[in-house]
Amino acid sequence: MHDLPAGRFAVWATAWLSGRTAYDTALDALADDRAHRVTGLPGTSDAVPLGWALTALRGLGERRVRLVLPVPGDVRGLPRAPGLAALATEAGQAAVGAHVALVPEELGPEVTAWTAFPLDGVPPAAPPVEGSLRAVSGALDLAVGDAARTLAALDLARWNPEVPALLTGLGSAQAPGLPDDTDPLALSVLARARRLARVLDLATADAPGAAVTHAQAAARDDALRPLATAVREATVAAYNAVPR
Repeated sequence: MHDLPAGRFAVWATAWLSGRTAYDTALDALADDRAHRVTGLPGTSDAVPLGWALTALRGLGERRVRLVLPVPGDVRGLPRAPGLAALATEAGQAAVGAHVALVPEELGPEVTAWTAFPLDGVPPAAPPVEGSLRAVSGALDLAVGDAARTLAALDLARWNPEVPALLTGLGSAQAPGLPDDTDPLALSVLARARRLARVLDLATADAPGAAVTHAQAAARDDALRPLATAVREATVAAYNAVPR
């Protein structure tokens, strides 16, 4: 969840489609010094550059693209296009519009391949219910507090001393790379969600040589489950927030 090409695509494509940013600005932000190729776009038979995909979205009549973060057992927000749910769940992300959905796959450090799924004729999926930024921000804070108390009781700092520092620095976290008119609260929520995603990675990876019992691991996982859900919901809400 630290790097979400589908999230960047959703926010920058929506900014361009709504006239809030220039095409070149959006494309530069999306490229991120990587090569991007898109297959499956309507009217194409070969892979095309990412800029072509942006132009195609406008031609298809797209007005907004949303980030969806599917997980096994919860693919809300994904239309029932053949193959979409399986690929998006494997990738853990998708950028979904009214006419096309795109799923990224990173092919090494320099190339991102996108698979497009045309949605014309596919029953539209109701987008997941997204809480307000203020609501998800509060839920994130509550989940952090609950998880921190449990992790402290489990002496996680001894397993991985980087975790307490990440939790302590939540207030100063930054989320660059979004349009200039992004809601400041969305930036704050996304920055905290990114840092907490790193906490989840570290907290669920047993340090080499750490004496972690099965009961401790189970308690840790139970404590982190609500935090993981809050991080996921906050990330979606932040990327999908559209300035008024």
